[in-house]
Amino acid sequence: MTPRFVAAPDGTRLAVRVAGSGPPLVLLHGFPQNHRCWLPLLPALSERFTCILPDLRGYGDSDAPADDPQHETYSKRRMALDLVAILDDLGHARAHVAGHDRGARVAYRFALDHPDRLDRLAILEVVPTLDFWEAWDADLGFAAYHWTFLAQPAPMPERLLSADPSGWIDHTLASWTRAKSLDCFEAEALDSYRAQACDPARLTAMCADYRAGFHADRRIDAESRAAGQQIRAPMRFIWAETGFPARTGDPAGIWRDWCARPLEDVAVPSGHFAPEEVPDAVSSALLGHFEHQGPA
Repeated sequence: MTPRFVAAPDGTRLAVRVAGSGPPLVLLHGFPQNHRCWLPLLPALSERFTCILPDLRGYGDSDAPADDPQHETYSKRRMALDLVAILDDLGHARAHVAGHDRGARVAYRFALDHPDRLDRLAILEVVPTLDFWEAWDADLGFAAYHWTFLAQPAPMPERLLSADPSGWIDHTLASWTRAKSLDCFEAEALDSYRAQACDPARLTAMCADYRAGFHADRRIDAESRAAGQQIRAPMRFIWAETGFPARTGDPAGIWRDWCARPLEDVAVPSGHFAPEEVPDAVSSALLGHFEHQGPA
């Protein structure tokens, strides 16, 4: 797959890869990764769907624009508008969307802000940003320390991480897997994750992503909750038995409050990086949801 580039409304250049045929299915990656996290699933998914794999702004081959004082440049609302631009460029009025980690936060914001562009939704390994902050306690704060560390004002996190960015990426990836190992990651993918962390602009962008999570995204979620907004599309929540949402106590229950329809949830025997740790289980869960022919 070779990237094509799409201009976001603010001029950010977004790298997008497309494979397969059938109804459009957007696959949104998370931190500290890029589109390569979906490649183990692509043989199964691309047989049935036109798979659209963007690099989120700041990651992979997409541009890494400078942050703004309100931390809205990397808000999930802004990234949802990036997805609208991608669908427009590819000529798709609607699509299925699956997101993992930060990409899942873009996916549910897309569902709330642009419901007329979404058919079905799959969320992997997150609960909504506001709810995650509200679930914060000593144990969760210890496990998810990066949420507060990366969100600190620039350039403190960047300066500390730049001492050994590849080492920190390796530690982060391994420590969030069930096996506490890098063995599940393809060599080329792992090299790409390390390389983007060694790029000062992308390292800053990843921190800006988490600054948005504390500032803009938390506020926008609170506004949505106060307005009674709910996800109208059929949704499947896929969560790992030893991932972050499991630490909140009742992650499926949290999501049910955000869904206008009955929620489907599937637990997989994995750590946080389920698409690469257990690709067959995740492929099966996604196909079982997106191949459903009932009303959207």
